[in-house]
Amino acid sequence: VQLVESGGGLVQAGGSPRLSCSASRSTFSISTMGWSRQAPGKQLELVATIHSDSNTDYRDSVKGRFTISRDNTKNTMYLQMNSLKPEDTAVYYCSAVRLDDPGVTYWGKGILVTVSS
Repeated sequence: VQLVESGGGLVQAGGSPRLSCSASRSTFSISTMGWSRQAPGKQLELVATIHSDSNTDYRDSVKGRFTISRDNTKNTMYLQMNSLKPEDTAVYYCSAVRLDDPGVTYWGKGILVTVSS
């Protein structure tokens, strides 16, 4: 599965960009998709996940501000980010796990989101 992120860039604090992750194969065949991020000098952290049944999970720091969703008809996953803060600055990566190969996680190359104060 190839994953390509888009929608990043420079955003002012309080902004509401939406990230997209396009998959090279039908997302009907993908169980869990997720967004992770890595801030400068910090470790990679999981931001949000969405499962094939549409259940979602979020890290505490983004709950109520970020919304993860997926559109299987477009083979695309989204991350709507609202009320951005400078500490949200990071490279954001999307990931996917196939239903028929749950032991492998596929990753996109990442996209930078910079939040200016």
